[in-house]
Amino acid sequence: MEIEELIEKAINAKNNQTYTPYSHFNVGCAVEMEDGSIYTGGNIEIASYSPTNCAERTAIFKAVSEGKREIKKIAITGDADYTFPCGVCRQVIREFAKDPIIVIANSTNDYKTFTMDEILPHSFGPEDLTRSKNGE
Repeated sequence: MEIEELIEKAINAKNNQTYTPYSHFNVGCAVEMEDGSIYTGGNIEIASYSPTNCAERTAIFKAVSEGKREIKKIAITGDADYTFPCGVCRQVIREFAKDPIIVIANSTNDYKTFTMDEILPHSFGPEDLTRSKNGE
């Protein structure tokens, strides 16, 4: 899928899949998995904020719950200029992708692309759990 099409899906999620009665700050996400399937999500707020779920995690968890495990591209759009994923979402993206195309967009013609290393340098991933302290 072209980046602009993925951004359109993220914008649609921002406009139609969010629940933000407290902050009124909407974020949408569209994630393309390795097999080409697309999952979307919006942020969902809860009054106590801690259980709030970001758009990125909503979309990724939908994909994972359907058996998908490898992110190819992810597009994120929000109510602020270039809305980046929070730290928790960066770690979730890393769990399911070592080197995805990460698109931070204001619109289909105003976006920037990043690598995982650019938004989460020196990341910790699943492969790190298989290494012992002695490097075995």
